[in-house]
Amino acid sequence: MIYFIGAGPGDPELITVKGKRLIEEADVIVYAGSLVNPQVLAGAKPGVEIHNSAAMTLDEVISVLCRGEKEGKRVVRVHTGDPSLYGAIREQMAKLDRLGIAYEVIPGVSSFLAAAAAVKREYTLPGISQTVILTRMEGRTPVPERERIQELAAHRATMVIFLSIGQIEQLCGYLQQGGYDADTPAAVVYKASWKEQAIVRGTLADLAEKVKAAGIRKTALVMVGEFLGDVFEASRLYAPEFGHEYRTAKNDVPQD
Repeated sequence: MIYFIGAGPGDPELITVKGKRLIEEADVIVYAGSLVNPQVLAGAKPGVEIHNSAAMTLDEVISVLCRGEKEGKRVVRVHTGDPSLYGAIREQMAKLDRLGIAYEVIPGVSSFLAAAAAVKREYTLPGISQTVILTRMEGRTPVPERERIQELAAHRATMVIFLSIGQIEQLCGYLQQGGYDADTPAAVVYKASWKEQAIVRGTLADLAEKVKAAGIRKTALVMVGEFLGDVFEASRLYAPEFGHEYRTAKNDVPQD
């Protein structure tokens, strides 16, 4: 059995209990060294075989995974955040399927969740936005035409943009072209949950300038939307006059 593990956003304590246990039990570890915090592997047992996939090709990764599995070893493939988001695991799973090798995916805490925790905001605020768009700008890897930033921005929903900090000026321009106002709140979180974490806050009008001044060029998320502001409606879930399966509505509640 091969285990794909989401290692979390960076803080070694944000890996799941199951993911941590499997790393500690592993005989062979292949990890995404360009993104995964090495401290996540600190609990690995002595003598474990460790490979950094940053300099490996897909076939080289599969070769190591399969060799370990055929030798009866516990094999884990460690990805950053949650592997289902920009993790490039589908192609690995497809090859394992063709080879008839069993595997399991262990989910992890995504960096977009760690970023929300860092700025102390809720993505889905009543009356503001109930939709979160996770996306990235076109770069060396294209995106479908219907998923261009300008098209997605037309919804004016909460947006979290991955892998695009190097194009921050162009990104802010596209977001405004698509429908966001220039004064829409925006933020950048660099290395969310790491010790080096840094937060830049602003609006679409000045965020690019602030990010460049901070020297942030990679490993950062861009967050856009009114959820970053201070105006919102309280959830109906806890309103005393709002009854549901677990609580009877209280009538004649005094108004503030």
